[in-house]
Amino acid sequence: MSFLKSLFGGRKAESDKPAGPAKSIDHKGFAIHATPYLEGGQYQLCGVIEKEIDGETKSHRFVRADRFPGLDDAADFTLVKGQQLVDEQGERLFK
Repeated sequence: MSFLKSLFGGRKAESDKPAGPAKSIDHKGFAIHATPYLEGGQYQLCGVIEKEIDGETKSHRFVRADRFPGLDDAADFTLVKGQQLVDEQGERLFK
């Protein structure tokens, strides 16, 4: 029966689950975490930017359309995009 469920979409595919934090860096006081996830056999660019402001940790999740065949490439490019967001928007990310 489980074969039929998976065949006809009864369960979410294992490949669509998040890969978890792959890499993290600090950039200008912000923590950037690469969290790419598998989507259709490739890793989707996804990350989280965090910063402690007035004793509270603020976070901003970002997802881009870019996809990569390997986790390392997706994580590296996620960190680059995260740095770009911090450079362009800074703390305005959290408003």
